[in-house]
Amino acid sequence: MTRCCARLRHARLRHHAVPEDIDYRTHRGIDRGLLANLVKGDWIDNHDNLVITGPTGVGKSWLACALGHKACRDNRAVLYVRVPKLFDELALAHGDGSAGRRLKALGAAQLLILDDWGLEPLGVQARHDLLEILEDRYGRRSTIVTSQLPISDWHVVIGEATYADAILDRLVHNAHRLELSGESLRRSAPPSQA
Repeated sequence: MTRCCARLRHARLRHHAVPEDIDYRTHRGIDRGLLANLVKGDWIDNHDNLVITGPTGVGKSWLACALGHKACRDNRAVLYVRVPKLFDELALAHGDGSAGRRLKALGAAQLLILDDWGLEPLGVQARHDLLEILEDRYGRRSTIVTSQLPISDWHVVIGEATYADAILDRLVHNAHRLELSGESLRRSAPPSQA
């Protein structure tokens, strides 16, 4: 149990979420069969990716963290990062010379969760960093990406066609997809739990 606790601490998951608590009663378009297979974790062993898309508040981050928690329980190294914060940190790391170490740490995680992708267009450095992260992980590690945007809009966010093609090729072609729908679950939660 201590090893799992250490992995969970290192993962820095945003939500304390576990697969056993997934709510299938709320209509969100969850494919139960796909989710059951994802919980097993074989896709991580196969170095596949997962893209979870849908409107705000439908539980994308929560599901990603539940899968991350299960991966930690399965003795896998997991790391959760919010994409806007990651690119801010990498910009600072390029300035102080620690970017290489940070990129290496991102590449080492067996499961990297990139949450809140696509909130703003990528700048030149962020675009390059994302390609390096995905190139390092491609065929070796698994990545979960959550986004409010459908994949068809990602080219615009990346902003440069050559980079966009390269990034999406490394991320999407071997990705399982969960496309969620429905009303925000935050709206139905009591104010103290929002």
